[in-house]
Amino acid sequence: MAFSQCNSAEPYRAAQNKLMSNLFSNYKDIKLVISDAQQDNSKQIAQIETFIRQKPDLLIVAPNERAPLTNIMGEAIKAGIPTICLERDILEPNYTTYIRSDNFKIGQAAGEFIVEHLTKKYGEPKGKIVEIRGLLGVEGEINRYNGAHQFFDKYPKIEVVHEAVADWLQSKGRERMIEILRVQDKIDVVYGHNDPMAIGAYIAAKEVGREKEMIFVGIDGLGGKGGGIKKVIDGVLEATFNYPLCVDKAVELATKILKQEDFSPPKTILMESEMIIKENAEEAYEKYSIVN
Repeated sequence: MAFSQCNSAEPYRAAQNKLMSNLFSNYKDIKLVISDAQQDNSKQIAQIETFIRQKPDLLIVAPNERAPLTNIMGEAIKAGIPTICLERDILEPNYTTYIRSDNFKIGQAAGEFIVEHLTKKYGEPKGKIVEIRGLLGVEGEINRYNGAHQFFDKYPKIEVVHEAVADWLQSKGRERMIEILRVQDKIDVVYGHNDPMAIGAYIAAKEVGREKEMIFVGIDGLGGKGGGIKKVIDGVLEATFNYPLCVDKAVELATKILKQEDFSPPKTILMESEMIIKENAEEAYEKYSIVN
């Protein structure tokens, strides 16, 4: 079993790796090999080429970007290797099955939450938002942006005063926020396309004593000590929106594909998300803390 991971440095990705290793360890006849592309398309393509030559019984891919990974995943299918696309899409359906959650719906939920917060704060929908985006062109970034803007754009008094790209990384989220704080003297909300970027922005604001001026909203909703749910409990994040790891479903389907000759999985499988705020954070922490 081969798993091509796009970037193990992100907490979400590290959690995927750990959960997948844990779950496959229950199957003594399955050996799992994980590669780390380190957010480099060329490296991920080369790693998948190597896997294809090694002829694994099944390949799981978390694509770094949509277009560059499309052809090589098609090559895996042509080589007769069942291929699971994990929570990021590609341009053509070059996979056996695609397991995902609905990033547009998650973006809508985040946008609605932020608008409700601003309305409560000012008595009407108005305020200043900083948006910290993930790697541009990735399906998650596109739809977390578009979904939220369905709500932001309805209200002329709600302004996205600054957009920055931080490539999903906490360190870059902090760096971008340092720059933003120098030019924006009033911020009501920071909307990060994932928890690490939102947390990085919080760290930057705290360093200059401005963290209480605004709220921070993220997406991922990981359990465990370093995850976004704990940051909601600690008051760092006002909310996070769980994006399922999708790994448990991938392992379930992978074992069925390998063991049942007549098994044909659905082309797409949709995993549900939920909003996590102070009121349900303790319960969610227990629910999602399968990876620490």
